[in-house]
Amino acid sequence: MMAKALLIIDYTYDSVADDGALTCGKPAQKLENSLVELADKFYRAGDYVIFPTDGHTGDKFSPEYKLYLRHNIVGTSGQLLYGELKEWYDQHCDSDRVYQFNKNRYSAFQNTNLDNYLRERKIDDLWLAGLCTDICVLHTAISAYNLNYHLTIPRKDVATFTNNGQQWALDHFKNSLGATLV
Repeated sequence: MMAKALLIIDYTYDSVADDGALTCGKPAQKLENSLVELADKFYRAGDYVIFPTDGHTGDKFSPEYKLYLRHNIVGTSGQLLYGELKEWYDQHCDSDRVYQFNKNRYSAFQNTNLDNYLRERKIDDLWLAGLCTDICVLHTAISAYNLNYHLTIPRKDVATFTNNGQQWALDHFKNSLGATLV
């Protein structure tokens, strides 16, 4: 039997806190308890909990540099996981089933070792949660689909800036990527 992994994408101070540099604010804050519960569920089941995290350097050649305010700068408090999820991570980060890494593009697969990490552990079932539903979660889902991973999106565990973006992405996950929405 193949293992499962939960990817909690970009749930950082800059993306969640009221004073974060590029925050989803209240919609993101509402995910906090549910994300911790989901991480616990996966961890207790012997599955993996992975934290792909925006890690920017302020490089003016990065495409995001032109699109967004500076956010999630490597080494700053803005890049740290937010709230109770940070506490959960701090308590479990020494486990070989908990993994956090920096990414510099929307997709957690682009320019990272994520695909190798998953395949080495025989993981083919991915649950995607976090931020932003129609940006980084979406692009990660598209990459995962193209790499033949099975996808599940827990509706109550993703958020973005607008209701339209949220609904469009959820429809796209289901109708274009064959993801299971729970």
